Amino acid sequence: MTFSSDLPSPAPLPGRGELLRVWLSVGAQSFGGGAATLTLIRRQVVQQRGWITEAEFVRDWALCQVSPGMGLLALTALIGRRLGGAWGIVLALVGLLLPSAAATVAITASYLHFQHNPVVRHAVQGIVPATVGVGLLTAGQMALPLLAIARREGRSMLGLAIALLAGGAALAAAGHVPTLAILCGAGAIGAAFHWGRDIQRAARGRVRR
Repeated sequence: MTFSSDLPSPAPLPGRGELLRVWLSVGAQSFGGGAATLTLIRRQVVQQRGWITEAEFVRDWALCQVSPGMGLLALTALIGRRLGGAWGIVLALVGLLLPSAAATVAITASYLHFQHNPVVRHAVQGIVPATVGVGLLTAGQMALPLLAIARREGRSMLGLAIALLAGGAALAAAGHVPTLAILCGAGAIGAAFHWGRDIQRAARGRVRR
């Protein structure tokens, strides 16, 4: 898929101090797991500060999904490098991990003392669906720009994008297909689609001549 909106960010790149402050803010607010953290990262670097475009963010996240290890850490490193080089990677990872690790240790230690309290137990049960809701919102916000780009490229591209979204979700829901296989399969389908369309365009061009 061609990201036609994948242009250089108009916002100036941040200094080291600002970069560290932003990632500390993300780390301090990263309650609820990966979905909440992904939402915070996107809100800070794409929506509020415009350091990277929506297309760049989605592309980086997609690359992290096909690489081994923790996707959020890889995404943090990629964005940090994009914004500040080697120092950007260090500052982004430190900012993300330091407050969340400290808070996790403190909360876990406290939870061990209160885990059998009915109020605490029901509170935890309420947090889980809210976290899922945040994740669904982020997924929708990331999908809409991709569908808009696909629509500008034609109905066939829009249909392919919708099919890949639905197919990927269905295969992931089945639970028996590895994530890497889903992503590699989608990449192969996208490459084959574009290859076939380029051949058709070239053939039509020869016929017109």
